[in-house]
Amino acid sequence: MSDWLMLTLVVITTCLVVLVAVVMRQRRAGDDDDPSETPDVIEYMTMMMGVVYAIVLGLAIAGVWEARGAADEWVRQEAQALHEVSERAAVFSAGIRDGIRSDVDAYVAHTVDDEWSYMVDNGELTEKGDELLKQLRASVLGQEPETVREIQAYQGMIDQVAAADEARVGRGQSAEPTMPVVVWIGLIAGAAVAVGMVFALQIQRSGRELLLAGMFSALIAFLLFLVWYFDNPFAHGVGDSGEAFRALFPQAVSGG
Repeated sequence: MSDWLMLTLVVITTCLVVLVAVVMRQRRAGDDDDPSETPDVIEYMTMMMGVVYAIVLGLAIAGVWEARGAADEWVRQEAQALHEVSERAAVFSAGIRDGIRSDVDAYVAHTVDDEWSYMVDNGELTEKGDELLKQLRASVLGQEPETVREIQAYQGMIDQVAAADEARVGRGQSAEPTMPVVVWIGLIAGAAVAVGMVFALQIQRSGRELLLAGMFSALIAFLLFLVWYFDNPFAHGVGDSGEAFRALFPQAVSGG
């Protein structure tokens, strides 16, 4: 089931539950039920709860969006650092150059074709990826530059391998969802309270009130979906998080 189909089903289900609950409540209400008798304090509490929940929900969305941006940046830095290593290897002899580029391509191919799905499913990186990066580092450190150009490129390659290693660690730390379970409990409980307070206001069965109740519930469901959708940046997202590798190393990945 696609994520957007899931969103549609969640929103529709939420609206139907709220509307059915409103209708059933009104059918059970007696003739002496007067909505105008709702205490002012309930309206005040509803307003305050809505404001507080909106702030918390907004902070949650901002937090997961920032985490997703940081994850994408780690991927971009890792791919760019590896690309620099591959390009700087051009100043060495053909054998050394091809060996370093082969190690880079092997690491990229494993990252995109194998490690990515493993990272999404398990929330961690693979040991083979660590070994391939160590092999690349060993290939770079094992060289003995002779000319001035080789010395300059050699130092730059060492720095870029270190940058790729740092970015890899950051990518691994971003592989798991960022929202703690206790926060999810608070968000869901807050949503239940916010929607439940609609019934405390004793809304009627007029088309306008039913429409507003449904739209309010759908909005909360949609915002919660956004938090869940961006909470795992490598499993969900608007774009392909691994596009940076595919753009810089089209020859190394499957289909490239």
